[in-house]
Amino acid sequence: MIQLKNKKILFVSVSFFNYEKAIVSKLEELGAIVDFYDDRPSNSLINKAIVRLNKKLISSKINHYYKKILKEINQENYDYFLLIKGEATPRFFVKELKARLPKLKTIYYTFDSFTEYPHLVSHLNDFDENFTFDRNDAHKYGLHFRPLFFLDEYYKKRKEIKSPEIDIAFVGSAHTDRYIIGENVRCIAEKLQLKTFFYYYAMDKFVFKLKKIFDKNLQYFNIKKLSFKTLSHQQIIEIYQKTKSVLDINKPFQNGLTIRTFEVLALGKKLITTNADVINYPLYHPQNILIINRENIILEKFFFETEFKEIENEILQKMSLESFIECLFVKNQDEYWNNQ
Repeated sequence: MIQLKNKKILFVSVSFFNYEKAIVSKLEELGAIVDFYDDRPSNSLINKAIVRLNKKLISSKINHYYKKILKEINQENYDYFLLIKGEATPRFFVKELKARLPKLKTIYYTFDSFTEYPHLVSHLNDFDENFTFDRNDAHKYGLHFRPLFFLDEYYKKRKEIKSPEIDIAFVGSAHTDRYIIGENVRCIAEKLQLKTFFYYYAMDKFVFKLKKIFDKNLQYFNIKKLSFKTLSHQQIIEIYQKTKSVLDINKPFQNGLTIRTFEVLALGKKLITTNADVINYPLYHPQNILIINRENIILEKFFFETEFKEIENEILQKMSLESFIECLFVKNQDEYWNNQ
């Protein structure tokens, strides 16, 4: 087990489906003392949109928020500062931290591509260690490469798996061409007499309708098939437990593996994915993972007729949240993830 006993960590992250809370819990489980702050001053829909589109519009609000944080932690002597993604985090905040604490180790991680968020590149010069989930970005910018992880409950729940009721399940947010691909998969699956379950969700009906104006892919979306309720990890696990395989649709401009990839495999379920780069990971096995071309989808019937092939313990361990933390705080895993 990693030893972070009594290490003081300042952790700032965007809110992403409570994974940030799971990271805090795991750090504390490993003995660390963690102070967590959300990257954004507010997670209202309007505030999120402004931060993403042009954070300069609320720069005074952001600056006030981060100056308040600096005041609150003025007497703290941190060993580490971890920033995940950092859509709103201003450079003055990081520089002030480093000036106050010369021995502070600063760590940056992003689970999104710089192609989609080019402004995040500005963080790279301010941190001692920079990590990305995207292999292409790692090579292009000279960063450490560390894929995402699965939460412990996904692996623990594999023991409760029963005979699957459905063949293909999809649970995911509505963006890019997900709906188009999802509905194509559903149509092909029905012709093969495969049972399916699809759950598309969005944060807000008004925001989704606004996005449809600018994103031609979303214009195909049948809003009656859309839910505005985000499922908990437990609810997602319960759905996955009832299925043979899970469909994963990555963003077309994204090379890194989604977190769903790791969760599905840890749960002992098969994966159907549009991300062809998965073949370059140690977790890949053709019996467990079917790669489909988003432009020419073909489902192989035999894929659903074979059993899940158990993943080696060493690989599962590397896929875990604890290993993710070890990579960021103790020793990078470039050799492992880059040489498969």
